[in-house]
Amino acid sequence: MAASRRTPAPNVFDPECPTRRALNLIADKWSTLIITLLAAEPLRFGELRRAIGGISAKVLAERLRDLERNGIVSRAVHPTAPPMVEYAVTALGETLIEPVDAIAHWAEAHIREIDAAISRYERGIAS
Repeated sequence: MAASRRTPAPNVFDPECPTRRALNLIADKWSTLIITLLAAEPLRFGELRRAIGGISAKVLAERLRDLERNGIVSRAVHPTAPPMVEYAVTALGETLIEPVDAIAHWAEAHIREIDAAISRYERGIAS
């Protein structure tokens, strides 16, 4: 009888661990913004692009494809003329809403401190 093979515990610090893929997927700023917007309601591509300042159509399409491939976002094509495509968070994507919101709120609450730290650092280098 063959011995059962144990699966190692997930470890994001191990470069061979597949959890790195998940971390890379959600650590991207565009993915975070997309998930935040879709948490409120399903949106079309153009609506997402207008709401996310500075994102190109190419990058938005790539991020949406990645999020869809990984089960975070769903894509629904409605049979209209022309076809209407909407994106929404999936059940798995909904599990990211709270942590992503927390990161966004942290960024908004601490940007002044970050800017001050950058300024102090740059003054120290220039001295």
